[in-house]
Amino acid sequence: MTLTYKAVAGRDTRRTTGRGSLLAYGTTGLLVLLGLLTVAVSTGEMGMPASVALRALAGFGDPGDVLVVQELRAPRAVAAIVAGAGLGAAGCVLQRLFRNPLASPDVMGVTGGASLGAVALLAAGASQLLIPIGALAGGLLSALLLGVFAWRSGLAVTRLVLTGLAVQAGLAAAVNLMIVRFPAELAGSALQWTTGSVYGRTWTEVWGGAAAVLLALAAALITNRRLAVLDLGDDSAGALGLNTSAARLQLLLIAVTLASLAAALAGPVTFVALAVPHIVRFLTGPPTAATLALAALTGAVLLLASDLVVQHLLPIEGLPVGAVTATLGAPWLLVLMFRQSTPVRGSGA
Repeated sequence: MTLTYKAVAGRDTRRTTGRGSLLAYGTTGLLVLLGLLTVAVSTGEMGMPASVALRALAGFGDPGDVLVVQELRAPRAVAAIVAGAGLGAAGCVLQRLFRNPLASPDVMGVTGGASLGAVALLAAGASQLLIPIGALAGGLLSALLLGVFAWRSGLAVTRLVLTGLAVQAGLAAAVNLMIVRFPAELAGSALQWTTGSVYGRTWTEVWGGAAAVLLALAAALITNRRLAVLDLGDDSAGALGLNTSAARLQLLLIAVTLASLAAALAGPVTFVALAVPHIVRFLTGPPTAATLALAALTGAVLLLASDLVVQHLLPIEGLPVGAVTATLGAPWLLVLMFRQSTPVRGSGA
């Protein structure tokens, strides 16, 4: 028995959450994010009080503190926030669009394609400013491959997931092959596209990625009404005058853009886009434009927290954040696959 998106969510998709609760969740998330950001800029090999770190972040205090905070710690933390927000929103849109609880950029091969595009430009000696363009092109390529291979089955859940895993594995292998062929001086800078890392990000990369992700998030929020109409089913959506094919293509492009831009900044980070929609649905119930914004906030919190775990709680120095999220994501994917084959009482599946 195939389990639907609504059935996997179980009771959570039928909960009702008022504006006050959504505001409370959003406020709590912002406070947690600010707390994590404070920890990120104040901890490290050269620890400093939070007040000193925040002053240095604003450009005041000892020049050495300002250099460490503004040029080393802050860009890495902000990169994690931006990439996490993009992944969280992309996962939310994809799971609603395909009505598939397993749909996410890393499962469907989008982040693998984005990594391939970024590494290809890096191998060609392109400027870092062009990396997001290569990542976006690679993400669109992976989406095209997924559509070609899964279209005949009507984008069925099982075929979609299996095809996505195959595309992701093939693209990841291509990335690894390119890195092996790289000169030694380029291989190190390309390693983040094997597991995902925000180490060594610069403000130029961060601000460019942040601007692009914000534009894509705005597009996702603007088109959320079309996504809500599609939730009613194709027949009902068509009766309301919506061109369902065009709407699905537009929403897919937005989701792929969000995931590709996030991958251009942090590499193919797994688990975040898969887990965030489930977490948000558990907290807030039925999806709205507000929950899409909350998904972006939750993704930012999750990725920044994972990067802090990598930096300060694990004994292995230099471990990429993608290794932590992948470790969390593997059992999560197994649980979802198990629930995919287990009927949920009262779900209507």
